[in-house]
Amino acid sequence: MKWTDTLKRMMAACAVLALLAAVARPAKAGSLSADTIALFPKNVGEFAYADLKQARTMKWFPALQEQMLPERFRQFEKFLASAGVDTNTQVEELAWGLVPQAAAKQDAKSAADVPESEQIVGIALGNFNPDSTEAYFKQQKLATSKSRGYTLFAFGSGVGPNDLFFFFIDSSKAAFGHKQLLEKMIEIRYGGEEGLLSNDKLFSLINEVNGSGVVWAVLDPSYTRLAMAQLAPEVEQFPEAAKLVQHMQSMIISVTASSGLEGKFQAVCASPDDANTLSQLMTAGLLYKKYQAGKDNPELGQLLDQASVTPSGERVVIRLSVSDDQMTSLIKRNTFSFKM
Repeated sequence: MKWTDTLKRMMAACAVLALLAAVARPAKAGSLSADTIALFPKNVGEFAYADLKQARTMKWFPALQEQMLPERFRQFEKFLASAGVDTNTQVEELAWGLVPQAAAKQDAKSAADVPESEQIVGIALGNFNPDSTEAYFKQQKLATSKSRGYTLFAFGSGVGPNDLFFFFIDSSKAAFGHKQLLEKMIEIRYGGEEGLLSNDKLFSLINEVNGSGVVWAVLDPSYTRLAMAQLAPEVEQFPEAAKLVQHMQSMIISVTASSGLEGKFQAVCASPDDANTLSQLMTAGLLYKKYQAGKDNPELGQLLDQASVTPSGERVVIRLSVSDDQMTSLIKRNTFSFKM
């Protein structure tokens, strides 16, 4: 598996961990300030937020973390710990964006127009000690790089195309990701590049969902197509679905929690007619998925049986509820295990 794929799974795992940690707990909606959002590149295709602090309060969090996180992420955590950054106590919130490295090889109007590769950039919010980290790197003679006075710390040799770097924006924000995007983030901070606030379409979606859940995310058209292929592959069995998915505008994901977990997925279609048709196809796809899961994972089948799919104007709204007991059963069956 490509390292970029591993990165995406790593960050998806972080999101799901925070998402699931909200089960059976009253939780305030997660919200990012405009000045944090503004630091991300304009061409982000997927933008997400997760409250990691809540995840550590759940009794089954360690088992879920062991099941989901790839070994590469564990190595990165150990590396940060050796440099004086304890992700388990110092990082409270996480925001990240995925940026496609290149357009898909096929025509942009093709249903195959999805990201083939990507880079990642993110900001961890918490409490940090930049001076101690820089002192450690100097003492160990580890790879660093400079950009407009900021020190970028390398995870690896510092010259590999997939090496990760991180730097401290200040004592409450640590940025991480690929070097090219981190340097762009610094330029945005100094006014030399346009940031995410200049992306009217994506930023309007962020404004809509920001503060609506403990976990939330927005996806542009290309990442929406990719998400549909990954999250609802059964829908692609219907010939009519390909054209509908190709014309989808975006996807909005939000998760709230009180006595249980409430997930809401909004697929924004090109028209109300498209939304009505896609709603019917997705309902049929869920029934097929439930039938498949019922054989090997009845808990998952029961969960899918509780899902609702409803057209609402140009959107298809999917709602899903999960109880604490259901989550415990799903974890025991390795439902969230990633095969790397």
